[in-house]
Order: sequence, then C-alpha cells, then structure tokens
Amino acid sequence: MSKKVAVMDLGTNTFHLLIAEGDATNPHTLLKITEPVKLGEGGINKGIIQPAAYTRGVNAMQQFHQHIVQHKVDELKAIATSALRSASNGGNFIDEVKQKTGIRIETINGDEEADFIYKGVKAGTCLSQQNSLIVDIGGGSVEFILGNIDGIIYKQSFEIGAARLMDRFHKIDPIPAESIKELNDFLAIHLNDLFKDIANYPITNLIGSSGAFETFAELIELQKGNPFDLQKIKTYLFQNAEFLSVTDQLIRSSHQERERNKGITSIRVDMIVSSALVTRFIMQKLDISAVIMSTNSLKEGVLADMLG
Repeated sequence: MSKKVAVMDLGTNTFHLLIAEGDATNPHTLLKITEPVKLGEGGINKGIIQPAAYTRGVNAMQQFHQHIVQHKVDELKAIATSALRSASNGGNFIDEVKQKTGIRIETINGDEEADFIYKGVKAGTCLSQQNSLIVDIGGGSVEFILGNIDGIIYKQSFEIGAARLMDRFHKIDPIPAESIKELNDFLAIHLNDLFKDIANYPITNLIGSSGAFETFAELIELQKGNPFDLQKIKTYLFQNAEFLSVTDQLIRSSHQERERNKGITSIRVDMIVSSALVTRFIMQKLDISAVIMSTNSLKEGVLADMLG
C-alpha cells in the first residue's frame, strides 16, 4: 500500500489542503480543498494578523485536521509563507494551531518557497531546455525563479504580493491611472535587483504558477464560450493578444463587474487587479510575450518531495 500524505500550503489569502497517494511522478489526488482565509486582511502591511483573520485561519486548520484524520494520513506537512513569517503574532497562531490540532506548522523563507515552487512546476511538465521565468504571485510575496528542466539559475522572493499592493495602491475602484503609475514606480524600485541579476540570461517565456494565472485562463475560455476545468489540465498556453486583452479588461473593471463575473473566485475579486498589473509590468520590462500557466505550485512541489 502506498502512503497517504497531506500538504497544507498556508498562504496570505488562501489555505490549501492536498491529500494524495502514489508516487512523485504520478500522484493520485484524494482531496483538494482551498479555504479563503484572507489572513492578511486589514493588517498585511502592518505586520499583524487581525483578530477576524486569525480566527478564520485557526478554524480552517481545525477543518483540515478533521479531513486528515478521516483519510488516515500517514505523513503531513504544513508550510507557512509570507503572512505568517512576517506577522508579529504569527508565532502565537502557530502555537494555537499546534495546541488545538497537533499540526506543527513549518515557516519557510523565500528561498525555500522558490525551491518548492520550481519542483511543483517541473512536475507539471511545462519546463524545457530553454530558460523560463517562473512567477508565483501570492498575497504577501512574489517568487521569481529563472530556470529550465535541468535546474534553477536564479531565485528570489520579494514582499510585493497582490494583497500588499492592493492595500497600498488600489484604494479607488476602478484603479486610477495615477495609482497604476505609482504602483509601477514602486515595482521598478523594488524589483531593480531582479532585472539586474537576470539581465544577461535569455528568457523564452514566463510561467505563471497557479493562482491569478488560473483566473486569466478561465476568463479567456469563458469569453469564448468554452468549458474550463482546472482539474483536467496541468498547463495552458496563452495567446498574447488574448492575454493582453483579458488583463486590460481586469485593470479597467470595477469591483461590481468583477464580482458578477463567474470566472473570478471571491478571494481574487479585488487582488486580481494587482496581479494583472504585476504580470504586465514584468512582461514589459523583460520584453516577454509568451506566457504559460501551470496549475502546479508550492504544494505540488512539497508533495513531490514527500512522495519521492
């Protein structure tokens, strides 16, 4: 009998639970749950988890624990990223979860996060011999990994996640032109090291790791009248004109328009704008037009490690 493993990816916006068995190359998913905890809501740029968000997070972990017990999991890993590692009360949260569920949360740094994302994307089979820039836009941080099928060339995590940018720049909806300029100026300063460090490497494409890129793909397919099931695909190749069109629409849209759009999950209704702006900024600065979405991310990288 193959062992059952559980991976919990505890992000700034969402907590993910993945239970699977099998081997690293072909895992069989038993359960996949996403809880919109919004851990960074109201406090992400203040370095604190607000009471309501704190409670949502603890409740989600108690629900995850019930599923883990029901599935008789042999081994588990709970990985915390930007919000928990930067919050002043992150340690209290970790202690309370351990007390109430027995789950030990492991806080990883940006380098470790990038490693797992690379492993997840590699397992998703969209890397080649050519260099790709993998971009994982979280709520608290964005991970950049330059690499190919043979390994990582460069990796770095920047605390410029969609929730942080939304909190700082997206205060009026639709987002005004002057706010977009301020956001782009902010990115130019904070990503200066990225552009310097990778300037001499040819980059064939940008690979967006799950999250917002799944929403971009779903919106494009829904506009064409096509069904779209993320459970059935691992990668999605964007047509450049369609990608620019859908991100333009999102940047110009109002909250009400996004809320009514069935292709946008509730957790991404507002942060999708910041995600679109970050992606467009990167593409423009690096002159990249080819974009691929991978449904794999950090949790699939952790899973590959555990089943490997």
